[in-house]
Amino acid sequence: MIAEVLSTHTPALFDAAVKRATELLRAGEVVALPTETVYGLAANALDKKAVAKIFQIKDRPANNPIIVHIASVEMAKRCVTVWPDPAEKLARAFWPGPLTIVLPCAKKIPGIVTAGGKTVGVRWPGHPFIQAVIRECGFPLAAPSANLSGRVSPTNAEHVHRQLGDKISLIVDGGQSQVGIESAVLDLTVSPPQVLRPGMIHAESLAAVCDKVQGAGFRIQGSKTALRSPGLLERHYSPKARLLVLGWHADADLNSQLSTFKSQLLNCHVIAHTHIPSAEHFARVSVIPHDAEAFARAIYAELHRCDAAGAELIVVETPPALPEWSGIADRLRRAAA
Repeated sequence: MIAEVLSTHTPALFDAAVKRATELLRAGEVVALPTETVYGLAANALDKKAVAKIFQIKDRPANNPIIVHIASVEMAKRCVTVWPDPAEKLARAFWPGPLTIVLPCAKKIPGIVTAGGKTVGVRWPGHPFIQAVIRECGFPLAAPSANLSGRVSPTNAEHVHRQLGDKISLIVDGGQSQVGIESAVLDLTVSPPQVLRPGMIHAESLAAVCDKVQGAGFRIQGSKTALRSPGLLERHYSPKARLLVLGWHADADLNSQLSTFKSQLLNCHVIAHTHIPSAEHFARVSVIPHDAEAFARAIYAELHRCDAAGAELIVVETPPALPEWSGIADRLRRAAA
């Protein structure tokens, strides 16, 4: 199988891609679609056989639940058994956008989507293409990241094609993802609500709407543990190379910390945002702006470039310990686990 790649950069191409994606999804197939966070591997969330194909294609652990994507609050309400006031407030404040809300799931949601649990994560994505597909289909879409399980999430169609181009029939190219890391996940089945996975909508912003929110620490759960949200596995979002998250103020400081990795330094790639080391001792030094939103948009693409270049070691400069960086810090910790 070789995936067809459809562009969306003109109205006619956009409409044609919506039609083709909808045809395949209605037939129980799996397709890769753009979202504003990362590209998703989508199937009919109400069709357990279609969802099972997602797990097979990604080699995804069966205990890792999948977020259900919707295109209206009304559709979200059909996926859950209760819609509390905090959910209404959060939807008004942040949807469409990179926030997933966890609530008790409706009977219509297959157990394979929730990993056998009694809750489901629902999200109204902000990308116009996946919105159009969901509206045309008339059913919600189960859509984890469109990559092999545990690897770096894709933020453009080429990333998807490299990993899954021979496993699926369609990849829709909707441009570069504009958020760049996965959505924040907030569990509303506990009081106060608990951040299960931090994202670019951070806990302080959520608390401004919900009054009080439990922030997420560095949550590590083993492969046999029942998960309430995606993104809780100990190792996740990982490039092929070993990844280190280090802080330094000068080249000597960084070189000292890497002294035990001498055999890998010639093929070591450094990703920095504040203290830029000399490229003399490294295969590549790249710089991402010292801005959380810009860093999030760029980090996965940088990790994909390192993989493509055959890096043996990747060093990422430690992000600031600030709320707006919490989602980025979480992804880097898991990538380095």
